[in-house]
Amino acid sequence: MRRIGLAVVLTITLFLAVPHAEAQPAVKIARIGYLAADLSANPHFPEAFRQGLRDHGYVEGQNVVIEYRSADGHLERLPKLAAELVRLRIDVLVSEGTPPSLAAKQATETIPIVFGASADAVGSGLVASLARPGGNITGLSFLGPELVGKSVQLLKEVVPGASRLAVLWHPGGLGDSTQRNMLGEVDVASRALSMRPYFIEARSRAGFDKAFSEMRQARVSGLTVLTSLMFFGERKHLVELAAKHRLPTVYPWSEPVVAGGLMAYGPYLPDLFRRTADFVDKILKGAKPADLPVEQPTKFELAINLKTAKALGLTIPQSVLLRADQVIQ
Repeated sequence: MRRIGLAVVLTITLFLAVPHAEAQPAVKIARIGYLAADLSANPHFPEAFRQGLRDHGYVEGQNVVIEYRSADGHLERLPKLAAELVRLRIDVLVSEGTPPSLAAKQATETIPIVFGASADAVGSGLVASLARPGGNITGLSFLGPELVGKSVQLLKEVVPGASRLAVLWHPGGLGDSTQRNMLGEVDVASRALSMRPYFIEARSRAGFDKAFSEMRQARVSGLTVLTSLMFFGERKHLVELAAKHRLPTVYPWSEPVVAGGLMAYGPYLPDLFRRTADFVDKILKGAKPADLPVEQPTKFELAINLKTAKALGLTIPQSVLLRADQVIQ
C-alpha cells in the first residue's frame, strides 16, 4: 500500500509540474537589421551600437539577433541589401548615415527604421521635421551644413594667411538639398574670411589624384573635406594625399586626425551610434518612430595632430589648442 501511495503522489506531482513548466514564457528574441555602407571601414560604429544595446540589457546571441549587411563601399548595392533585410522580417532596421538610411526608407514603409549620424535628416528627405519625423523612421542627425562654417573658421585661424580654399565634396554622397546647403555655407564662411573657395569634386577613390591635381593648379592654401561616407571610408588615403601635397586640411570627423590628418571638428560619432540603441529599445518596447523626435549630437570634438602641424611648418595658436578636445603629440 505504501508503494502504491508513493507512486500516486509522484504521478500527481509530475502531472502538476508539467503545466507549470510549459507556462514559463519563452525569451523574446529581437531581430535587428543593420545596414552599412562599409562595415570593414567603420567597425567602431556597430560596436558602439552593440554597447548601447548591452546598456539596455540586450546581448547578441541571447535575446537579440543582428543581421548585418554591408555595401563594402559600393553605395549602389544599398537598395538590394535593404530589401534583403526587409525580407527577413526583422523588428527594427538600423542604418548608418544618409545613403543607407535613404535605401532603408525606400525598402519599407512598415518596419521601424532608426538612422545613426545622418548629416541632415530634414534636408535629405528622411523625415518631415526633427520634432515630428512622421512615418516609420527616426534617429540622430548631426546637421552637417551648420558645422561647415566652423571648420573653415578653424582652418583660417591655423593658417591665417590662407587666401584660397579647396573644398572637396562628393556629388551624390548626400541628399541634393543637404549638399546645396553645405556648399552654400562653406561659400559664405570662406568669403567672410577673405578666402576664395574652389569646389572640387571626387566621386570615388579613383578621382582623388585628379582632385588634388586641381588643388595644386589652383594654388590653394588649405582644404576642407565635406561629409561623405565614401570620404570617411577612404580617410587614410585622403590623409596620405594631403600630406604628400603639404596641404593643411580640416575634416568633419576626428578619425582622420588619428590617422595623421591635421585637424577635425564635428560630432563624436561613436556616441551617436551608441544612442541609436536608445531608439531601438523604445521601439522594441512598443514606441512608434513617428512619436520619437530626431535627436542631435550632445558631444562635439575638436581634434588636432601636432606632429602633422610640425611637418607642415605650422604653429597651432594657443587659443585653438585650449579649445581642443583631443591633441595628438
